[in-house]
Amino acid sequence: MRIKKIAITGGGTGGHLKIAKVIKDELNKRGIKPIYIGSTSGADKAWFENDEGFEKTYFLPSSGVVNKKGFGKINALTHIIKLSLKAKKILKEHNIQAVFSVGGYSAAPASFAAILSKTPLFIHEQNAHIGSLNKLLKPFSKRFFNTFLYGDPYPVEDIFFDTARVRKELKTIIFLGGSQGAVAINDLAVSIAKDLNSKGIKIIHQTGKRDFERIKRFYLENGIEADVFDFHPDLSEKIQKADFAVSRAGASTLFELAANQIPTLFIPYPYAAGDHQYHNAKFIADKNAGFVIRQNETDKNKILELISGLDLFTLSQNLKDLNKKNGAEIIVSEILTNGIISQKGAK
Repeated sequence: MRIKKIAITGGGTGGHLKIAKVIKDELNKRGIKPIYIGSTSGADKAWFENDEGFEKTYFLPSSGVVNKKGFGKINALTHIIKLSLKAKKILKEHNIQAVFSVGGYSAAPASFAAILSKTPLFIHEQNAHIGSLNKLLKPFSKRFFNTFLYGDPYPVEDIFFDTARVRKELKTIIFLGGSQGAVAINDLAVSIAKDLNSKGIKIIHQTGKRDFERIKRFYLENGIEADVFDFHPDLSEKIQKADFAVSRAGASTLFELAANQIPTLFIPYPYAAGDHQYHNAKFIADKNAGFVIRQNETDKNKILELISGLDLFTLSQNLKDLNKKNGAEIIVSEILTNGIISQKGAK
């Protein structure tokens, strides 16, 4: 049975929402407008409330359960059950034939609604460490997509592949703290900026909004020319100019960098659930395609030594086959044919 009525659910953070967006875009290319079911919390509304690529968007007052204890957890579970029944009515109203979840707490109501209504549930887990909700729902899913476990392609916007190039010489380095910023990466950049500048290495620096003024002032006061910004709508434009990156290791960012073939030093966010950013980065490092250093182990001299000894060509070449350009196309094709392609590994 070919599926035409799709609901996309989940989000909370940019990593989850990027996957929702690229899958939505691929469905739109095929003349399908899915509905979206997210949360009033997190970034869901900011991303999709006015997105005309969806037939309709719903934002339910869902919240996380994992960090709650005692009666708080019981109340949260009761709340999710109520929201799941509401989501079930939404699925019925739109005659939804399949639900695609990107995980995160905002995916819970629609995912449970899919199970209750016996609607095929497809799950995309972005990280090497499976999230709590996805781990719970995995046995009930029609298909569980994961690059780290099963080698499934990771959906990345085409622009990162289209502008890819093999790096050979370090002329420019980019520091990526994410749109929210990462003080640890900003501080590292500041500590080595003068050394990089003395070697003629140009700097591109995404600071995040909260730290923008401090970092911008540092470069100005020290006479260092740097491309400093808090947020940029097309980060691929900045990444393609650089030869080496220093970044957090959220899965979407990691695979965007890999698609562009830019060697990267990953400094994982130390408080990520299940330490998933470290495991994401280790996947790259184990293939001799990048580096990973714990945040509490970052040292100016150690980083400068690593940078001075880079074999950019080898690292860049090793990134070439880590992912496929048509990831969203492959996933959507499988969803639309009701998951007739066999699951690689455990279901």
